[in-house]
Amino acid sequence: MKKLPNSVKLILLVGMAAYALWQYTQQHNQPEPPLQNITYTKHARCRMQCRQIDETEVAEIIAQGHINKQKSNAADKPCPTIAYEGISHDKQHLRIVAAQCSDALKIVTCIDLKTDFPCQCN
Repeated sequence: MKKLPNSVKLILLVGMAAYALWQYTQQHNQPEPPLQNITYTKHARCRMQCRQIDETEVAEIIAQGHINKQKSNAADKPCPTIAYEGISHDKQHLRIVAAQCSDALKIVTCIDLKTDFPCQCN
């Protein structure tokens, strides 16, 4: 069987992430968010580089991980935050914190829950 190109895998993972967000909003009686772009804060990019996390892993955890309700905050301003957790394809135990804004799903930070990397991010 032929392998899918990484770009196709990323598109599929983003679609699964949108579905996961839809499920979350249905469970919490919130309006369904529109399909949107995933964007990254400067802080998230720095943490991703330091902790060796790529965009494919972020989409993977959002799509296939679980929501940690204790680390999520529907009252966060300016946008509610959702903490997704799971094991990536390269076996990292990750937490991806995303702000559910009207124009985009903004990745706020990415955490490796097993390894403490000495990052120099502001």
